[in-house]
Amino acid sequence: MNLPLSIRFLLAAAGLVLAASGATAQSFDSVTLQGDPESSGSGRVGGVLISAPRYLGSDEQRTLLLPFIDYRWKNGFFAGLGNGIGYKFPSSPQLQYGVRLSVDFGRKEKRSPLLTGMGDIDASPEAGAFFNYLLTHEWSLKSSLRYGAGNDHAGLLFDLGLHYATQLAPQWRLGLGVAATCANASYMQDYFGVTPAQSAATGYAVSNVGAGVRDVRGSVTLMHFINRNWIASAVLTVASLQGDAKNSVIVRERTPVTGVLGLSYGF
Repeated sequence: MNLPLSIRFLLAAAGLVLAASGATAQSFDSVTLQGDPESSGSGRVGGVLISAPRYLGSDEQRTLLLPFIDYRWKNGFFAGLGNGIGYKFPSSPQLQYGVRLSVDFGRKEKRSPLLTGMGDIDASPEAGAFFNYLLTHEWSLKSSLRYGAGNDHAGLLFDLGLHYATQLAPQWRLGLGVAATCANASYMQDYFGVTPAQSAATGYAVSNVGAGVRDVRGSVTLMHFINRNWIASAVLTVASLQGDAKNSVIVRERTPVTGVLGLSYGF
């Protein structure tokens, strides 16, 4: 038994949106899988145009054009730029849970003069798990756990989101979502704190940052199903930094905005 066709189409388009994640701190924050492959496997390929902050908390935007590909095998394995590499365990149509490997893309100090002297945060592999639950044909709950971010590879992130999808017209779908990310002290210190060495290089005051909610965010997604294979999508996400992240000395914009335009082909 597969998910309803409208929900499967919505999740397919949402997967395209996830390709934008590499440009922001919300990379790989959830796993989006469109039911079960109907044959030996299925995938989507396309591209996304992204306008996103130079880093989470920056008041400067950058524009990127990125390729996108995701593929799923009938046996439960999946791989791609939207979901990472992982395995979904067999379950009822309402449940999706499994394990995966993803990537924390780090942060380069050259992205902004405000980061000069802060040093780079290297890209790092993350090991994690996910759990999604389809509450109704329109409402779904998504969660994921990721470990390995930061220069010490000790950053831990927990993501929780609620998503709503509805059909506006035969070829149009609207999606709404709210989500939050919590992080441990290791992650928060790397991305929002200031060490004594960084203080000496930048002049910023030393700041020790603790664990807590990093941000909450809302998103609006509009999708147009051009035909059976092609999907065009537009996404607007507004985040709100919380707690110690919001008060970090490198934060200049507490409500960063990300916009995405995408086009994908299913095969």
